[in-house]
Amino acid sequence: MVEQSARLPQIMVVDDDADTVSILARHLQREGFVAIEAVSGAECVRLARENPVDVILLDLMMPEMDGFAFLRELRRRPGLVDVPVIVVTAKELTDDDIRLLSGETERIIPKDEAYLSELSAELRARLQPRGTKRAAEQESVSRPT
Repeated sequence: MVEQSARLPQIMVVDDDADTVSILARHLQREGFVAIEAVSGAECVRLARENPVDVILLDLMMPEMDGFAFLRELRRRPGLVDVPVIVVTAKELTDDDIRLLSGETERIIPKDEAYLSELSAELRARLQPRGTKRAAEQESVSRPT
């Protein structure tokens, strides 16, 4: 019996800094996720409509359509209303910012020295690729102690 391969989780990375997008995309791919890259909010909305997206990683500080405008646009689109959004930002958030993001995002992760490992842990907890946990459990059972 041939087991059907599971679809890897699709993570959309949206940030106006192409280097940041590239770094995050490579990191996600090493962690076993499929990374879809977008360098603007408008591009992210278009790509998310064309691709099945499990989570969107969103920078708040972008020209033309900042992260707040992006969230308003995303939540108006059928099929994208329930896509989880994790904010990854260097922006110092005000109380108003936090109020606007409350209920619209799953988590806010500040871009600091440890943000990649924090982000990986968050995504693994939410989206561990199907079969990975079972394979890891089987591997640990079959290892001699």
